This record gives sequence, C-alpha cells and structure tokens, in this order.
Amino acid sequence: MTRDVHTLDEVYGVARDLPENYVTRDSVDAAFVEALTRDQHIVVYGSSKQGKTCLRKYNLDEREYVVVTCNNKWSLGQLHSAILKAVGYVVEGTSTKTVSGDLKVNAKLKTGLNFWAAKGEAEAGTEATKAEGAETTSTPMELDASDVNDVVDALDAANAPQFIVLEDFHYLPEETQRDFAVALKAFHEDSKYSFIVVGVWLDENRLVQHNGDLTGRVITIDADRWTSDDLLQVIEGGEELLNIEFDAAFKETLLDGCFESIWVVQESCRKACEDAGIRATQDERTHVSGDAGDLIKTAVDAHSARYNGFITNYCLGFQTTALEMHRWLLYAVLNASALELERGLLYGDLRVTIDTVHPKAPINAGNLTQALLSTASLQVGKMAIKPIILDYDQSNRRLNVVDRSFLIWLEHREKSELLTLADLPVD
Repeated sequence: MTRDVHTLDEVYGVARDLPENYVTRDSVDAAFVEALTRDQHIVVYGSSKQGKTCLRKYNLDEREYVVVTCNNKWSLGQLHSAILKAVGYVVEGTSTKTVSGDLKVNAKLKTGLNFWAAKGEAEAGTEATKAEGAETTSTPMELDASDVNDVVDALDAANAPQFIVLEDFHYLPEETQRDFAVALKAFHEDSKYSFIVVGVWLDENRLVQHNGDLTGRVITIDADRWTSDDLLQVIEGGEELLNIEFDAAFKETLLDGCFESIWVVQESCRKACEDAGIRATQDERTHVSGDAGDLIKTAVDAHSARYNGFITNYCLGFQTTALEMHRWLLYAVLNASALELERGLLYGDLRVTIDTVHPKAPINAGNLTQALLSTASLQVGKMAIKPIILDYDQSNRRLNVVDRSFLIWLEHREKSELLTLADLPVD
C-alpha cells in the first residue's frame, strides 16, 4: 500500500498552516461549530499557544471570514478602519472632524468602487459596476470610523463575509476593549455580522464585564481545555502520519510533565523525531525514544531570556512607587506551587501572602486591586511582551498564568535565584 508522505513540520511543532494531526475536541470544536450557527458573537479564549487560531482555521472556510490582528495602540476608530481595510477598502484620513472631535476618514473600495453617501445608492452602484465593468464617479463618503452605523453601511456595500475575526484582542488598550464591547451590541442588533473575538485570558465573562448588555449576545468558547486523552490523540495521530511509534515511557512522561500544553507536546515530539533523524513519513514503522523530561525543558528553555526579562521588568511596574505592588505580586507568584499557579491565585490569598512580607503591611485593598487590574496593560504596553504571561480574572478575582510554558520553566529554576533577580526577599 502506498503511504502518503508528510514532512515532520507538517505534523509536529509550530507551523503557519493547520497541523496534519489536528484533533477535534467535543467540548471545544463541537461547541464552536454550534456557536457559528446561532447568529451571535463568539469569544474564543484561553492560554497562549493552546490552539485558538487552529480552532478557527479547521472549522471555518477561509472564504467565510476576514481576519484583523489587533494592535496595542489602536482606538475604536482605528480598529474599525482596520476592519474596513480587511474587507477591501482603502481608508484615508481627512481634515473634517466628527461631533466627538475625531477626524473622519474617506473609504473607497480597492476595485475602484466608491463608498457613496447613501447605502441604497452604494448597493445600486456596486451592482451596476459588476454588470457593466465600469467605475462610478461618485464622491467617496467622509466616514466616521467610530460610528457603528457608518461601519455597518460600509461592510454592506463591500458585501463583506458574515464572520470577522479579531485576533489578539487582549493587546488592545483597555479603553478600546470597552468601547468595542459597546459597539458589539449595535453590530448584533443592526447588522448580519458576527465577530469572533480571540484573546489570551481565562475569564469567560471578559467582554460582558465591559458591557453588561452583551449578556445573551455572546457565546464563549474555552480553548484552553486539553485532556490527557486529547493530547494522546495528537501524539498518536502524528505517529500514524509519519509511520513511527514513540516509546510508551516517552509518551507517559510527556503527558505527565506538559501541564496540558499542546504546544509543549507538539514541540517535544518534533524534537524527538529530529534527534532520531526523522524528517518525513518513514517507509517502515520506526521506533522513536528519548528523554521526554529533557525535551520539555529544552522547549521551554528557549524562552528563558523572555521570562527573565519579564521578571526583571514586571516588578518595576509603570513607575517607581512607594508600595511597589507589582514587585510584591511577583513575590506571590514566584513563591506559589505549580498546582496553585495552574489553578490561579485568589485575591484573598494574594493579600495574605503580601501582607506577611511587605515592609508597609497591611496593604490597602485599593492599591492591590489597581495593580491586579493593570496586569495585562503593563505587559502589553510598557513591557511589550507577546504573548502575555499573567492576567487578572476580574470575575473570579483570580491572578492566572496564561502562558503554560512559564509554569514548566519555573519548575526547572531555583526559586531563590528568581527572587533575587526580582530584588525580593528569599526567606
């Protein structure tokens, strides 16, 4: 029997395309597919490198959506402009101001079609151009990019697809996230478009916190869930594609030490195959072994510089303050066990831990809350960390590690060295 040939990078590791050994999860893929049929907005959330993008690529035809990758400096108007560009518009600034004081923009389709002042005229002009192959000479509309109504009209005129994907939504400034949460309600009520918001956090109510009116209008999908059985299917699927067989002890150790990280599993399997000289599907069944513990450590050690930089800079906060709350939050993180970090550190426990060592204890609750709420913005803004490592779940008042590789990295480091690096007491 002739066997299809697959390269190692098509199966294991991180690649731009969907991996050949992709595994569908009932609790995730099935829920996502069902959500696509319900004419609501969808929020896909989870830790970094846990398959959020692959979930979309596997279950949605690329002709059914456009993708916008969010920027940490965008306002609501700039986000809307990026959406218009994604569906085919050339967006240019003007000198005309809106009622709110922002500058309007000119929106014109790249095909040469202008966006007319009235939606009906735009649709008629679009049809005429398609039929006759001629450009219209109508004047482009001066569009208020912050106005949902103008944006919806522009999307209609461009015959935009139903789904609009916003990747890396967590990078947007907090104010922009709140403003867009308000806009989402209008998109739901006044248009046919459904947004798929993708973010690195573990709080299923993140957008509802920004706008309570989104309750019932948003479906959340937790892409962070990877069971041992799911991960084993990923490994075995790759074995079949490459015609190999991993040692049983290798698979057991890998599953025990990966902290349910699909990225760690994929990278460790790729490195094991690479060490065995396997670059593509084998002609004969080939046995592959290796030290899974060492491979896991090697995979996460590649991020050591980033993690050391995170520890050094996070403790500095936005500026020098008397209480240095971000430094002492890091004290609680570095002194917690792996199990505690995996579950998340509750607000009450954080406060108790910090009060036992802080030189100015007891700490005011408002100072601690403010530091927690700014956890993501500090990393995205001043520190420019991608992906972020810590995030605060305001709904459950829990500080979470949203980079599972960081958990493994901490397991292989001396705690005293990390505390010294952050200028924190060791004892």
